Amino acid sequence: MFIPPKILALDFDGVLCDGIIEYFQTTKLAYAQIWDNSATDDLATSFYKLRPVIETGWEMPVLLRALVLGINEAKILENWHLVAEEIVISEQLEPKELAHQLDTVRDQWIESDLDSWLGLHRFYPGVVTRVSEIINSPTQLYIVTTKEGRFVKQLLHNFGIQLPQELIIGKECKRPKHQTLRELMAGGGVTSENVWFVEDRLKTLTSVQQQPDLPGMGLYLAAWGYNTQQTRDSVSYDESIKLLSLEQFNQDFAAWVEK
Repeated sequence: MFIPPKILALDFDGVLCDGIIEYFQTTKLAYAQIWDNSATDDLATSFYKLRPVIETGWEMPVLLRALVLGINEAKILENWHLVAEEIVISEQLEPKELAHQLDTVRDQWIESDLDSWLGLHRFYPGVVTRVSEIINSPTQLYIVTTKEGRFVKQLLHNFGIQLPQELIIGKECKRPKHQTLRELMAGGGVTSENVWFVEDRLKTLTSVQQQPDLPGMGLYLAAWGYNTQQTRDSVSYDESIKLLSLEQFNQDFAAWVEK
Protein backbone atom coordinates (compact mmCIF):
# COMPACT_ATOMS: atom_id res chain seq x y z
CA MET A 1 0.00 0.00 0.00
CA PHE A 2 1.43 3.38 -1.03
CA ILE A 3 1.80 5.96 1.77
CA PRO A 4 2.67 9.57 0.84
CA PRO A 5 5.25 11.43 2.94
CA LYS A 6 4.17 13.22 6.09
CA ILE A 7 7.06 15.67 5.68
CA LEU A 8 8.53 16.80 2.36
CA ALA A 9 11.76 18.80 2.44
CA LEU A 10 12.79 20.56 -0.76
CA ASP A 11 16.05 22.23 -1.65
CA PHE A 12 15.46 25.58 -3.36
CA ASP A 13 18.11 26.41 -5.97
CA GLY A 14 18.20 23.67 -8.57
CA VAL A 15 14.95 22.09 -7.38
CA LEU A 16 12.33 24.84 -7.33
CA CYS A 17 14.16 27.85 -8.67
CA ASP A 18 16.66 28.33 -11.47
CA GLY A 19 18.69 31.39 -10.54
CA ILE A 20 21.66 30.71 -12.79
CA ILE A 21 21.46 34.11 -14.52
CA GLU A 22 21.33 35.92 -11.16
CA TYR A 23 24.27 33.85 -9.91
CA PHE A 24 26.43 35.00 -12.77
CA GLN A 25 25.40 38.65 -12.72
CA THR A 26 25.80 38.97 -8.94
CA THR A 27 29.11 37.15 -9.06
CA LYS A 28 30.34 39.41 -11.85
CA LEU A 29 29.55 42.50 -9.76
CA ALA A 30 31.33 41.02 -6.75
CA TYR A 31 34.26 40.04 -8.95
CA ALA A 32 34.70 43.65 -10.02
CA GLN A 33 34.99 44.68 -6.38
CA ILE A 34 37.45 41.92 -5.48
CA TRP A 35 39.59 42.05 -8.64
CA ASP A 36 38.69 44.22 -11.63
CA ASN A 37 36.32 44.41 -14.61
CA SER A 38 37.94 41.58 -16.54
CA ALA A 39 35.00 39.21 -15.98
CA THR A 40 32.77 39.80 -18.99
CA ASP A 41 29.45 38.38 -20.15
CA ASP A 42 31.13 36.07 -22.65
CA LEU A 43 32.11 33.88 -19.68
CA ALA A 44 28.46 33.29 -18.74
CA THR A 45 28.00 30.09 -20.79
CA SER A 46 31.04 28.46 -19.19
CA PHE A 47 29.92 29.61 -15.75
CA TYR A 48 26.46 28.07 -16.28
CA LYS A 49 27.99 24.79 -17.41
CA LEU A 50 30.30 24.63 -14.41
CA ARG A 51 27.68 25.65 -11.80
CA PRO A 52 27.36 22.04 -10.55
CA VAL A 53 30.84 22.20 -8.96
CA ILE A 54 29.74 24.96 -6.56
CA GLU A 55 28.90 23.86 -3.02
CA THR A 56 28.79 27.18 -1.16
CA GLY A 57 28.41 30.79 -2.26
CA TRP A 58 32.00 31.96 -1.71
CA GLU A 59 33.13 29.60 -4.47
CA MET A 60 31.26 31.54 -7.16
CA PRO A 61 33.72 34.45 -7.41
CA VAL A 62 36.55 31.91 -7.35
CA LEU A 63 34.95 29.99 -10.22
CA LEU A 64 34.69 33.18 -12.23
CA ARG A 65 38.30 33.94 -11.35
CA ALA A 66 39.32 30.52 -12.67
CA LEU A 67 37.59 31.26 -15.97
CA VAL A 68 39.22 34.69 -16.27
CA LEU A 69 42.58 33.02 -15.64
CA GLY A 70 41.85 30.63 -18.51
CA ILE A 71 41.78 27.43 -16.50
CA ASN A 72 40.42 24.58 -18.60
CA GLU A 73 36.74 23.66 -18.08
CA ALA A 74 37.56 19.96 -17.90
CA LYS A 75 40.12 20.58 -15.16
CA ILE A 76 37.57 22.59 -13.20
CA LEU A 77 34.96 19.84 -13.50
CA GLU A 78 37.37 17.10 -12.50
CA ASN A 79 39.40 18.86 -9.80
CA TRP A 80 37.38 21.84 -8.65
CA HIS A 81 38.36 21.69 -4.98
CA LEU A 82 42.05 21.66 -5.89
CA VAL A 83 41.61 24.50 -8.39
CA ALA A 84 39.67 26.58 -5.85
CA GLU A 85 42.21 25.90 -3.10
CA GLU A 86 45.11 26.96 -5.32
CA ILE A 87 43.40 30.25 -6.20
CA VAL A 88 42.44 31.01 -2.59
CA ILE A 89 45.96 30.33 -1.34
CA SER A 90 47.88 32.02 -4.15
CA GLU A 91 45.75 35.16 -4.01
CA GLN A 92 45.43 35.17 -0.21
CA LEU A 93 41.62 35.16 -0.28
CA GLU A 94 39.30 34.61 2.69
CA PRO A 95 36.22 32.49 1.92
CA LYS A 96 34.18 34.24 4.61
CA GLU A 97 35.03 37.63 3.12
CA LEU A 98 34.16 36.42 -0.38
CA ALA A 99 30.80 35.20 0.88
CA HIS A 100 30.19 38.51 2.65
CA GLN A 101 31.00 40.52 -0.47
CA LEU A 102 28.70 38.35 -2.58
CA ASP A 103 25.83 38.70 -0.10
CA THR A 104 26.43 42.46 0.19
CA VAL A 105 26.22 42.88 -3.59
CA ARG A 106 23.00 40.89 -3.62
CA ASP A 107 21.51 42.85 -0.71
CA GLN A 108 22.34 46.18 -2.35
CA TRP A 109 20.82 45.05 -5.63
CA ILE A 110 17.63 43.90 -3.92
CA GLU A 111 17.37 47.16 -2.00
CA SER A 112 17.98 49.39 -5.01
CA ASP A 113 16.11 47.47 -7.75
CA LEU A 114 14.14 44.50 -6.45
CA ASP A 115 12.18 44.00 -9.67
CA SER A 116 15.26 43.57 -11.84
CA TRP A 117 16.78 41.13 -9.34
CA LEU A 118 13.62 39.05 -9.19
CA GLY A 119 13.45 39.11 -12.97
CA LEU A 120 16.67 37.11 -13.21
CA HIS A 121 15.03 34.08 -11.57
CA ARG A 122 12.59 31.56 -12.91
CA PHE A 123 10.84 28.64 -11.33
CA TYR A 124 11.11 25.35 -13.17
CA PRO A 125 8.05 24.47 -15.29
CA GLY A 126 5.13 23.21 -13.25
CA VAL A 127 6.71 23.45 -9.80
CA VAL A 128 4.71 26.48 -8.60
CA THR A 129 1.46 24.61 -9.20
CA ARG A 130 2.81 21.43 -7.64
CA VAL A 131 4.15 23.21 -4.55
CA SER A 132 0.82 24.97 -4.09
CA GLU A 133 -0.92 21.58 -4.21
CA ILE A 134 1.45 20.15 -1.61
CA ILE A 135 0.94 23.14 0.71
CA ASN A 136 -2.80 22.39 0.62
CA SER A 137 -2.32 18.66 1.23
CA PRO A 138 -1.76 16.65 4.44
CA THR A 139 1.98 16.60 3.69
CA GLN A 140 3.96 19.25 5.60
CA LEU A 141 6.29 21.14 3.26
CA TYR A 142 9.64 22.65 4.26
CA ILE A 143 12.29 24.42 2.21
CA VAL A 144 15.78 23.38 3.32
CA THR A 145 18.43 25.39 1.51
CA THR A 146 21.88 26.94 1.73
CA LYS A 147 20.42 30.15 0.30
CA GLU A 148 19.57 32.98 2.67
CA GLY A 149 16.02 32.40 3.91
CA ARG A 150 14.99 36.00 3.27
CA PHE A 151 15.87 35.66 -0.41
CA VAL A 152 13.86 32.46 -0.66
CA LYS A 153 10.80 33.97 1.00
CA GLN A 154 10.92 36.98 -1.34
CA LEU A 155 11.16 34.80 -4.45
CA LEU A 156 8.37 32.46 -3.31
CA HIS A 157 6.17 35.45 -2.55
CA ASN A 158 6.89 36.96 -5.95
CA PHE A 159 5.71 33.76 -7.64
CA GLY A 160 2.55 33.54 -5.55
CA ILE A 161 3.65 30.97 -2.97
CA GLN A 162 2.89 32.02 0.59
CA LEU A 163 5.04 29.98 2.95
CA PRO A 164 5.59 31.02 6.57
CA GLN A 165 9.18 31.95 7.44
CA GLU A 166 9.44 29.12 9.98
CA LEU A 167 9.01 26.60 7.16
CA ILE A 168 12.04 28.00 5.32
CA ILE A 169 15.34 26.77 6.80
CA GLY A 170 18.08 28.76 5.10
CA LYS A 171 21.81 29.35 5.30
CA GLU A 172 21.40 31.45 8.42
CA CYS A 173 20.56 28.30 10.40
CA LYS A 174 24.20 27.21 10.05
CA ARG A 175 23.77 23.46 10.29
CA PRO A 176 24.08 20.57 7.84
CA LYS A 177 20.94 19.50 6.08
CA HIS A 178 20.95 16.04 7.65
CA GLN A 179 20.73 17.72 11.07
CA THR A 180 17.85 19.91 9.89
CA LEU A 181 16.01 16.83 8.62
CA ARG A 182 16.61 15.10 11.96
CA GLU A 183 15.06 18.07 13.77
CA LEU A 184 12.09 18.26 11.41
CA MET A 185 11.47 14.56 11.93
CA ALA A 186 11.60 14.93 15.71
CA GLY A 187 9.44 18.05 15.69
CA GLY A 188 6.84 16.36 13.51
CA GLY A 189 6.79 13.23 15.64
CA VAL A 190 7.39 10.98 12.64
CA THR A 191 9.89 8.29 11.70
CA SER A 192 12.47 8.80 8.95
CA GLU A 193 10.46 6.60 6.57
CA ASN A 194 7.78 9.30 6.58
CA VAL A 195 10.19 12.02 5.43
CA TRP A 196 11.13 12.65 1.78
CA PHE A 197 13.92 14.97 0.71
CA VAL A 198 14.57 16.36 -2.79
CA GLU A 199 18.02 17.80 -3.51
CA ASP A 200 20.12 18.38 -6.61
CA ARG A 201 23.47 17.75 -4.91
CA LEU A 202 24.35 14.08 -4.56
CA LYS A 203 26.90 14.79 -1.82
CA THR A 204 24.15 16.21 0.39
CA LEU A 205 21.91 13.19 -0.19
CA THR A 206 24.81 10.85 0.54
CA SER A 207 25.45 12.62 3.85
CA VAL A 208 21.83 11.96 4.84
CA GLN A 209 22.11 8.37 3.66
CA GLN A 210 25.10 7.85 5.96
CA GLN A 211 23.27 8.92 9.12
CA PRO A 212 22.56 5.72 11.10
CA ASP A 213 19.53 7.25 12.84
CA LEU A 214 17.82 8.25 9.55
CA PRO A 215 17.15 4.88 7.90
CA GLY A 216 14.69 4.56 5.05
CA MET A 217 14.24 8.27 4.38
CA GLY A 218 13.00 8.98 0.87
CA LEU A 219 15.99 10.53 -0.89
CA TYR A 220 15.55 12.00 -4.37
CA LEU A 221 18.13 13.51 -6.72
CA ALA A 222 16.54 16.22 -8.87
CA ALA A 223 17.56 15.34 -12.42
CA TRP A 224 16.78 18.87 -13.67
CA GLY A 225 19.01 20.62 -11.14
CA TYR A 226 22.64 21.70 -10.95
CA ASN A 227 24.27 18.32 -11.47
CA THR A 228 26.00 16.48 -14.29
CA GLN A 229 25.00 13.47 -16.37
CA GLN A 230 27.80 11.54 -14.68
CA THR A 231 26.25 12.27 -11.28
CA ARG A 232 22.80 11.27 -12.48
CA ASP A 233 24.12 8.03 -13.93
CA SER A 234 25.88 7.22 -10.65
CA VAL A 235 22.62 6.77 -8.74
CA SER A 236 21.07 4.36 -11.22
CA TYR A 237 22.20 1.39 -9.11
CA ASP A 238 21.55 2.98 -5.73
CA GLU A 239 18.35 1.70 -4.17
CA SER A 240 18.25 4.33 -1.43
CA ILE A 241 18.71 7.41 -3.64
CA LYS A 242 16.24 7.69 -6.51
CA LEU A 243 16.68 9.83 -9.61
CA LEU A 244 13.61 12.04 -9.93
CA SER A 245 12.58 13.70 -13.17
CA LEU A 246 10.77 17.03 -13.30
CA GLU A 247 7.83 15.23 -14.90
CA GLN A 248 7.60 12.91 -11.89
CA PHE A 249 7.97 15.77 -9.43
CA ASN A 250 4.99 17.54 -10.94
CA GLN A 251 2.79 14.47 -10.51
CA ASP A 252 1.28 12.87 -7.41
CA PHE A 253 3.72 11.30 -4.97
CA ALA A 254 2.86 7.82 -6.20
CA ALA A 255 4.63 8.65 -9.49
CA TRP A 256 7.87 9.31 -7.60
CA VAL A 257 8.29 5.69 -6.56
CA GLU A 258 7.54 4.18 -9.97
CA LYS A 259 10.40 2.39 -11.70
